Amino acid sequence: MTPKKVFISFNFDQDKGLKDLLIGQSRNKECPFTVSDGSLKEPEPQKDWEKKAKRRIENADLVIVMLGPTTHKAPGVLTEVEIARELHKKTVQFIGYKDGKYKRVRGAGVLYRWTWDNLKKVLR
Repeated sequence: MTPKKVFISFNFDQDKGLKDLLIGQSRNKECPFTVSDGSLKEPEPQKDWEKKAKRRIENADLVIVMLGPTTHKAPGVLTEVEIARELHKKTVQFIGYKDGKYKRVRGAGVLYRWTWDNLKKVLR
């Protein structure tokens, strides 16, 4: 089976470590997905940033939103989820930390605990 291409959406200022850990998992030989690390920070003009994000999401099979405590109100994440919805991309959310309270990102799909079994389940 060909590994699926994943776009990771996360709160850049708060949760970059979550993205790094998920990329680390993707390097496992048995991993059912690959990650193209195209993290975007927003110092570029908004239009350029959105165009780059859209291209990367278009090339993905799935968008994973990594949830931290404030992800639900991170402007970049909200924009990426909106783009994914416009492109009809499957989007799911994973709770990034064991402790804490999380709010789902509206429109970002089903919420899962971040486990190896759940990753494999959503990537079938």
